[in-house]
Amino acid sequence: MIAARDPAPEPPQTMSDPADLLAAYLDFYRDAVLRKLEGLSERQLRTSVLPSGWTPLELLKHLAHVERRWLCWGFAGEPVTDPWGDDGPDGRWHVADDETVEDVTAFFMTQCRRSREIVAGARLTDVAAAGGRFTPPAVRPTLSRILFHLLQEYARHVGQLDVVRELIDGAVGE
Repeated sequence: MIAARDPAPEPPQTMSDPADLLAAYLDFYRDAVLRKLEGLSERQLRTSVLPSGWTPLELLKHLAHVERRWLCWGFAGEPVTDPWGDDGPDGRWHVADDETVEDVTAFFMTQCRRSREIVAGARLTDVAAAGGRFTPPAVRPTLSRILFHLLQEYARHVGQLDVVRELIDGAVGE
């Protein structure tokens, strides 16, 4: 089970710097994912309620790989073994039976921490490193483009978790 968390507030209306806004909203959505999963039993985290078949725990692991793929391997150009996780670029998300909820949660938290470090050391106009995900002649996106992609990915998946949580136990909202 994922421990209860105090809801992170949405970034303040007075925040106007684009870099600060992107970082703050990413943290807001990272926290929202964990809030949506808190209180679910191990069985609920590992059981799908959707025709597509993904489980809440698989989504959490997917998002950890998204962070790793876009910021560590993509933007920073760091060598990353298996950047797509167990899934492959077009495969289904997967959490092995021997992976605990704590393991997947820790992996997610570690990747989010590393992403924050990478972003803190760069400017929005910086271009992704050559190599890693963006090997020439591939177009290398700016950090702002990557962060906008991550933001939309999180927003979409938090919305999906809203529906999943409502189907599991009727919880709605935050």
